[in-house]
Amino acid sequence: MHIAQELRKNNIVEYLLYMWQVEDIIRVYDCNLFKVEQGYLSQFKLEDDDRDEVVDWYANLITMMNREGKRQQGHLDINRILVGQLQELHEALLESTRFPFYTSAYYKTLPFIVELRNKGNKEYSEIETCLNALYGVMMLRLQQKEISDDTKHAIEQITLLLGMLSDYYQQDRKGELQLEEDPI
Repeated sequence: MHIAQELRKNNIVEYLLYMWQVEDIIRVYDCNLFKVEQGYLSQFKLEDDDRDEVVDWYANLITMMNREGKRQQGHLDINRILVGQLQELHEALLESTRFPFYTSAYYKTLPFIVELRNKGNKEYSEIETCLNALYGVMMLRLQQKEISDDTKHAIEQITLLLGMLSDYYQQDRKGELQLEEDPI
């Protein structure tokens, strides 16, 4: 919970990847709070107040997953909305002439996005496709599986693009991002 709060403030992409991992952890424990407490949370040394907060946070996530029908797969609506906001910002950055470095990073990443979409679900937005790629590689690394050099190269480029997007997202939330040219 505390990790999620910090990530949400500082890096929205890392926050989403973390939340997707939390969703999967909850699924491993059958969306059952008792099982999450016993099998997962018990391994952390939490003070009583922190423990209560964390348990409440997981309970709320479990409730949302049950209500939204996400017990087996999919992402919580609160996370899908964030992905949608990132996609909208991505499109706005590309439409603006003020962000040539972002546009350049996008065009360097585009072949990888196209390849991933051709291999997977074509209905995912470009940003969700990139997030899925990062999450998939993260899972492979956790399983200590080999990652090809081509995949590593693609992930480096995707990470660069999403890192820039995350920075622009934070600027936008603070009201510091100006997408339009100044009127003369």
